[in-house]
Order: sequence, then structure tokens, then C-alpha cells
Amino acid sequence: MNAALWVILVLVVGAIALAVVGSSRASRNRAAASLADAKADARRVIERLGGQVLNLTGSDDASKQAMADASERYNAAASQIEQATSVRQAQLAKDSAVEGLYYVRAARQAMGMDPGPELETLSGQRSAGAVTEDRRVQIEGRDIEASPTPSGRTPNYYPGGRVAGRPVPAGWYSEPWWKTALVAGAWGVGSVLVFDALFSGMDGVGYSGAQFENGYGQGFDGGYNAGFDQGQSQDAGGWDNSGWDNSGGSDNSGWGSGASDNNSGWGDFGGSDFGGGDWGGGGDFGGGF
Repeated sequence: MNAALWVILVLVVGAIALAVVGSSRASRNRAAASLADAKADARRVIERLGGQVLNLTGSDDASKQAMADASERYNAAASQIEQATSVRQAQLAKDSAVEGLYYVRAARQAMGMDPGPELETLSGQRSAGAVTEDRRVQIEGRDIEASPTPSGRTPNYYPGGRVAGRPVPAGWYSEPWWKTALVAGAWGVGSVLVFDALFSGMDGVGYSGAQFENGYGQGFDGGYNAGFDQGQSQDAGGWDNSGWDNSGGSDNSGWGSGASDNNSGWGDFGGSDFGGGDWGGGGDFGGGF
């Protein structure tokens, strides 16, 4: 009788072990299939961007700069997808490529061409809004302009998104003033003045001066105003295009620009602020606020 019980016990334990092994194998297979699907989806967008980068050449300063940014996103996305070991990393590589397609779209518009089909919305893009009027301000001796359309004075495009936690509206700018924060992962106090001067009172943007804090927890509105309740909602939230470690890129657009969503680092990914990832980045844009 005891022998029979031992046989039954061994069989039960064996059956449980087989079930566990089978379940684990099935789980690994599902994970591998999900990763393969995510990488294939990312490569589809990356190849589309690569075709545009190879076949489209800018004809003026604005379109040339936009295509240079598109090429940078293509190189970033191609590197990211080769090193991706998770579905999330593959998605972030795709996001880099989508951000690059926004730059291609901007270049086509600058050249008076059909911009092509609508693109997937980047995380944080809607909440950031878009520049709706021309603005020209002087900050610390520097003239900075923003415009909804490209020109010789505003040749630098940004597709919109969160950079170092702040919404940067889509539009054309005289200089890429957001890139320092994209790489450093933080805004300087001077940038508060840039935001306030460029965007305060502008319809369609996701910035409110009273929602921008300095390092002491005080709010800025029209320069310097009283502080605000830090529990107050600062934005609709979203992904920063800026980069793989800039949770909240286009980035936009880098993998470790710690953020971009910009957009995005491997130099300047962000943009698209792409949150997550484990790859460190770099890039030195110099200057900044």
C-alpha cells in the first residue's frame, strides 16, 4: 500500500513539474513572439524613414535642418532597434523613427510639397500644443523667435512634446533652445523666462507661466510671481520625446538623455523624450539656459 502511495505521489509531482515547465516555456515563447512582432513593427517605420532620408533633399535652410534632424532620428532608431531586448525598447525605437518622420513632414511642408499621410501622435504631443502666432523675444541678450511656419529666421522645427518634464509646443524656432534640457534632463532658470516670454497668452500651447516651477518651488508667471500649490496639476501628462531615460524624449526624440520625445540620448534623442531604456547617451549642444 505504501509503495502504491509513493508511486502516485511521484506521478503527481512529475505531472506538476511538467505543467510548470510547459507553462514557463509557453510564457517564454509568447514573450519572444511579442518582441519579434514589436521589432518588426519598429523596423517597418524605420525603413520608411530611411527611404525618406535617402531620397529627399532640403532646398532651403528650414528643410535642410529638418532633414538633418530626420537623419539623426533615423540613425538613433536603427541603433536602438539593434540593441532592443524588450518590447518597450522596440517601441521606443519605433518612436524615434516616428519622430523622424515628423521632421520629414516638416521639411516637405517647408518646400511646399505634399506633407504626406498623417502620422501617429507622439506621447506628450497633444498636451504640448502648437505655436499659433509669431513671437520674437529677447532673453539675456539673445533674440529668440517662434512661428507656426518656417522661414529664414525660424529654420528649426520641433514636433511638440515634453522635454525634461515641460511641454514644448510644436513649431518653428530661431534656434533649438530646448536641446540643452533634452540632454541635461533639466531646465535652467533662464528657460523659465524663455517659456514665459514665448508662450504666455498664446492660444493652442500647453504652457502656463504659473505652472513652471524654479528650483525653490516658486511659480513664474510674467517673470516672477508668487508660488503655487505643488499638488496642482501641471500638465495633462505624457511622454517626453526626449529619450530612453527621460521618463516624461520626441521626442520626440535619446536612450539616456535623462530624456527624447525629443523627442529622444544618443546625442539628441528625444524628442521626442523617450522614457525608459538603459542605454546612456550624450551629446553636447553647448550654450543653453
